[in-house]
Amino acid sequence: MRKLVWIAIPLALLASAPAFAVGTSEQRAACSDDAFKFCDDDIPDAIAVEKCLRAHMSALSAKCRQELGGGASGKGKKARRAPRD
Repeated sequence: MRKLVWIAIPLALLASAPAFAVGTSEQRAACSDDAFKFCDDDIPDAIAVEKCLRAHMSALSAKCRQELGGGASGKGKKARRAPRD
């Protein structure tokens, strides 16, 4: 039983950790200020933050819009995804 507890605790901690690896480092660098400004309540849920940022596309910084695929003008152009093999 003790062995099970020692295995379960680290697994639970890993499962509850924020997803830091979501998005590229360029996206995180370009959009972190906008994420805190517009989507503070959604942090650390990376999926919710991305949805929030896309909902505020026209108000985002030019760098963040470009990283999200909205272009510098923010006209809602969707980012391309890599084709599946």
